[in-house]
Amino acid sequence: MAANGTTVKCPGPMKATSQGAFQGENPLDYALPLAIVQICLVVVVTRGLAYLLRPLRQPRVIAEIIGGILLGPSALGRSHKFLHAVFPAQSMTVLDTLANIGLLFFLFLVGLELDISAIRRTGKKALAIALAGISAPFALGIGSSFAFRATIVKGTPQGPFLVFMGVALSITAFPVLARILAELKLLTTDLGRMAMSAAAVNDVAAWILLALAIALSGSGSPIVSLWVLLTAAGFVIAISLFLRPVLAWIARRSPEGEPVKEVYICATLAIVLGAGFVTDTIGIHALFGAFMVGIVVPKDGPFAGVLIEKVEDLISGLFLPLYFVSSGLKTDVATIKGAKSWGLLVLVIANACLGKIGGTVITSLLVKIPVREAVTLGFLMNTKGLVELIVLNIGRDRKVLNDEAFAILVLMALFTTFITTPIVMAIYKPARRTVPYKRRTVECAPGDADRELRVLACFHTSRHIPTLLNLVEASRGTTRRRLTLYAMHLVELSERSSAISLVHRARRDGMPFFNGKEQRTEQVVVAFEAFQQLSSVRVRAMTAISDLDTIHRDVIDSAADKRAAIIVMPYHKALHHDGTFVSLGSAYHAINKRVLREAPCSVAILVDRGLGGHAQVSAKNVSFSVAALFFGGPDDREALAYATRMAEHPGVAVTLARFQPNRPQLLDEAESAADEAAVEAFKAKVGGVKDGSVRFEEPEAYTREQVVETIVSLSGFNVFVVGRMPPAAPLVEKPDELGPVGSYLVSPDFRTSASVLVIKRYDPATNPKSKRFDPKARPPVATEEDTLDEEMGMDSSTVVPVMQSPMSHIA
Repeated sequence: MAANGTTVKCPGPMKATSQGAFQGENPLDYALPLAIVQICLVVVVTRGLAYLLRPLRQPRVIAEIIGGILLGPSALGRSHKFLHAVFPAQSMTVLDTLANIGLLFFLFLVGLELDISAIRRTGKKALAIALAGISAPFALGIGSSFAFRATIVKGTPQGPFLVFMGVALSITAFPVLARILAELKLLTTDLGRMAMSAAAVNDVAAWILLALAIALSGSGSPIVSLWVLLTAAGFVIAISLFLRPVLAWIARRSPEGEPVKEVYICATLAIVLGAGFVTDTIGIHALFGAFMVGIVVPKDGPFAGVLIEKVEDLISGLFLPLYFVSSGLKTDVATIKGAKSWGLLVLVIANACLGKIGGTVITSLLVKIPVREAVTLGFLMNTKGLVELIVLNIGRDRKVLNDEAFAILVLMALFTTFITTPIVMAIYKPARRTVPYKRRTVECAPGDADRELRVLACFHTSRHIPTLLNLVEASRGTTRRRLTLYAMHLVELSERSSAISLVHRARRDGMPFFNGKEQRTEQVVVAFEAFQQLSSVRVRAMTAISDLDTIHRDVIDSAADKRAAIIVMPYHKALHHDGTFVSLGSAYHAINKRVLREAPCSVAILVDRGLGGHAQVSAKNVSFSVAALFFGGPDDREALAYATRMAEHPGVAVTLARFQPNRPQLLDEAESAADEAAVEAFKAKVGGVKDGSVRFEEPEAYTREQVVETIVSLSGFNVFVVGRMPPAAPLVEKPDELGPVGSYLVSPDFRTSASVLVIKRYDPATNPKSKRFDPKARPPVATEEDTLDEEMGMDSSTVVPVMQSPMSHIA
């Protein structure tokens, strides 16, 4: 009833669908089309902001929080026309329901990826840092609450408000921290492992404290709050005793190699919703039920992975951003007015930083962590994220926080997370172990011939492993000339939340795929273990988890750390069933080009056509024929040195085909002399082998057509070994990074089943950046500059390796 006696009619509930614009109806007046517009707008705004903030290395949660604020009353929402058209008041129930459903299943995914056993194994140092990082900001949060209650939050129940303020300041966002560590390539360093362990403990403690805060925020008596806590504890016990065996039975019924039954997926998702209903009925929010179900799902076997694949993209891509917008619509920066309110914002930011950073630094120093690492750890532990917003939203919904306090705390979370990456980059510059080493090429001086050959071989998927192992077996040389293989799994750190599961495993041992508990990668484990046991080659497995734009740094740094003589990279195209090659994408192409340009040693590109079939060939059954194509130049001499090493294997037959096509006379007589010396050395080896497995040919091929005809006659070999940039005319119109000859060997014009190894010799004169290590350097995102540099003989890029390798701690 209005003051003048007239009746104000409240808007009725929105109908689901309209009859269309042609019937004179506005689709935005109906729930379904309006929800579609809202979701599309949210996705466009948040993804656009994420793209703009990418150069600043900010996690996507920052873009989502800012996007929500921009769409709310702080920015675009200040236009009442926009707000009433796109986010009308009567649509908020539908929007909040969709957002909370997305949040419900996202918390289920978080529980799926949380490794409780790893938390139980947390060391004393990490546990002490975690406890200090919780208790100090919690205490300062309680102190800040008195200032709030005396100014802008008068009349709020004291107990719940104290707990909510303490929790809001003491949270560390585990997923956000993991993404920042990955961006800075600190995941598997000692600092990264310490931060991840402490953050995992902090995450669990935050949920316990949040449950306590929710229980205390009820409108009933203390007896009711006690009943809520006891019933919640009973729910956790019931989940552990009764639901865990059921889910374990489902997981056992979903063996490796077989599709998971649809009824199991549907039943599990229904259980998630049911658990959410139970915890909401108890009074501690539906999110806790979903989170607990995720924790008790067995992590072994394919079942958990399939659940993530079914749920993740839809929830994280469409529904979860709605929660950030729902929070943004409640955040009105304009409510922060006057010196008093802005002073409270400064106070809460100062207390959050002082408590989290100060508590972490002091405790780190007490457990003998160096000062710089301790300060870095403090800033890393000060990251906020989704859990912070959940706490603030629940506090606002329960009338513990008003609009002004809510806006202040949201800005505090945004500020503390935003500053983490730039500050860590500025203060943490670890000293690199620059151990000089002589052997950076396969070809070596006579006195170094017996030195161990170290090979860093990279692969993207398990499909590349058989060819890689067969090539290494054929290249192992004699017993006195040992070969050590560093097998590096290149894993893209995507924006998907399931990438955090890789972080868990990398934090544990640095080798996500080299873990007996991971049945999904059993074939990879068996392949490497069997190869090491049955071969004289030493194998060390590593994993690089990075964005594709920066993963070349991991390769380059690891090659320097391991003193590798040659890096073997997979070709950026995959073999199609019809014998042609299909590109994996420009990002993979850029990785190879950057490694070729920056590597501190020789580099080989392996074109996989299935050397030895789809399985590893045992040492006694190796029977490969290798054709080495020699035109001259340093790259061809390096390729010849590699082929000569392969000729030492009793099961490998090597044929050297030397070409002398029509070309201008080499200006450098030393190069010509080096070519002749390399060929003569191979001829001497031919004379020393009596079984005819090593042969030398010098075909009369002078023109391009004759060279192509000769190479076609060699198409029956198993492997081609060729230099990347020989002094020869291109055999194809537009050669790629494989060079004038290698590009022809993978072209559709050349029909063969032979794999190809294209080798570039390390030369500091043409590769000066391999000697520089600058942590501030950023790689180019586009690849057009790379092509122009190579065509024009220029090298204007600023890409150089970083100071610290994520794999440097692996022996």
